[in-house]
Amino acid sequence: MNIFSNPQGWPEIPLVEVATLKRGYDLPVSKREKGKVPIYAANGQNGTHSEEKKHGPGVVTGRSGTIGKVHYVEGGYWPLNTALYVTDFHGNDPKWVYYMLKHFRLERFVQGAGVPTLNRNLVHGKLIPTPPFEEQQRIADILDKADGIRRKRQQAIDLADEFLRATFLDMFGDPVSNPANWPVKKLSDLSDKILNGTTPKGGSKIYVDQGVKFLRSQNVWKNNIILDNLVYLDEATHKLMAESSLMYKDILMTKTGRINTENSSLGRAALFLGVDGSANINGHVYLIRLKKEILNEFVVFILTTREYRDYIRSVSVGGIDKRQINKGHLEDFPIIFPDVELQEKFIKQISKVNKIQVTARSFKNKSNKIFESLSQKAFLGELT
Repeated sequence: MNIFSNPQGWPEIPLVEVATLKRGYDLPVSKREKGKVPIYAANGQNGTHSEEKKHGPGVVTGRSGTIGKVHYVEGGYWPLNTALYVTDFHGNDPKWVYYMLKHFRLERFVQGAGVPTLNRNLVHGKLIPTPPFEEQQRIADILDKADGIRRKRQQAIDLADEFLRATFLDMFGDPVSNPANWPVKKLSDLSDKILNGTTPKGGSKIYVDQGVKFLRSQNVWKNNIILDNLVYLDEATHKLMAESSLMYKDILMTKTGRINTENSSLGRAALFLGVDGSANINGHVYLIRLKKEILNEFVVFILTTREYRDYIRSVSVGGIDKRQINKGHLEDFPIIFPDVELQEKFIKQISKVNKIQVTARSFKNKSNKIFESLSQKAFLGELT
């Protein structure tokens, strides 16, 4: 795979002599003292500590668990033992190294059938076209500006989320502890159908180029169905899985996932807004079809609150990191049920904010494409 190109004839230097990677350091939760120093694990920042282990600027990536994400740290930080950090930049610009490693796609070098692991010795010998320091700074400055634009789009989406959360808490209170003593109903009592999909035998071999959308856990995010990396089933396979054929406004929820990150992949939920019968789900996704008189938007909002995320983690089963929601637990999920008029009033707020977020997501997608294009050109030697 041609990750880098070198039309400028820059020196090609082994990665170990461009940015030497080293394993991070143990820091048990019991020994962490809350402070201002960010702690970095494989997937990004994971809390804070009172003591810094390394001075910034720093670049950190995953060694075990999550591989391929790269993080830039301006000040002092503590890299955990599930991470690799750059211990020596060899005179190169740290921000350029950060963008170079993002482009390098470290996930290509994953080892292990269980927990994914990155062996730094597999990548240290790879040759990196290394431009002069001034050119590195120019590349980093251009990519910084493009990255800043897309971050602002994400901030607009996050602010809208915070507005809705504050409005919800003001109107209804915590949906789990229920301080307002609203009536509570089990999710099963509000639903006509709760089931998980099926993962057909044959794996990716059964996918077709066009057909019925087959949604997997990576397609289901918080209040958003993302169609990146979408796969398709043929009509015959879809008919065999008719029980999990989706209908408009079905709620989808991820059944399994990791819980040790802010963006936990366990229990993410979103409304399916496609045409009846146009999609199906695999075994890692639950379908929740509410009764006709129930307001889907209100229920899915509850399921995606921070408070409910913590509740889902508390009732899920499995290991310390990766866990699962059992169907029985899902059916017993407690859902507060205020007066329908109040629910409808809140849904109107959701509708207004959703319009803002649709626009923001559209701009974010465009800015993502611009950033990716610039990054490609930068590391193919075509950034003029």
